Amino acid sequence: MGLGSFYNEQVLPRMIDKMCGFGDMIDWRRKAVAGLHGTVLEIGFGSGLNVPVYPVEVTKVLAVEPSAVGRKLAARRIDSSPIPVEFVGLDGQSIPLDGEIADTALSTFTLCTIPDERAALREVFRILKPGGEFHVVEHGLSNDDAVAHRQHRFEPINRKVAGGCHLTREHWSELRDVGFDLVETSTTYAKGPRTHSFFYLGVARKPA
Repeated sequence: MGLGSFYNEQVLPRMIDKMCGFGDMIDWRRKAVAGLHGTVLEIGFGSGLNVPVYPVEVTKVLAVEPSAVGRKLAARRIDSSPIPVEFVGLDGQSIPLDGEIADTALSTFTLCTIPDERAALREVFRILKPGGEFHVVEHGLSNDDAVAHRQHRFEPINRKVAGGCHLTREHWSELRDVGFDLVETSTTYAKGPRTHSFFYLGVARKPA
């Protein structure tokens, strides 16, 4: 295993588990999961940071997560939860599930790292039942031109050190292009560097 592979496969998942699992980040996760119910498809399950804040209306989670370390770190959270979690795939761009089986879906700070965001969104759209909702909280392209300019400058470096994380994705337009109707959307700066903390929080619905 090369140094880059060791960093991405062994170090980075543990860093993300620590950095994305405390303080305001938990508050953002609570906002994103509100309203989830039934069988939930979660892409970018990671180390299970959303498990403690799932609503009681969630009956099962179908988890997509490529990192073996992430899945290992998630084990204790899964064991402490009454909600069953089934790992169903490694790649959000190609999920080995039948269509129209999930009641709701979730992505938290994941769409930035998937190489082909639109392919992943198409998979979520396919797997959701008609009328099903997709809940997201992501960071992305700022609506401030000066910040957006810095994001474009920093993105190549950020992708190298943060597991392929893009800073310049505009998630609402991607969701619309795939066929989702946007039900609730908001964008705002969270705590942290403005290049990394312009957050998209919302709910998109697959037409019935």
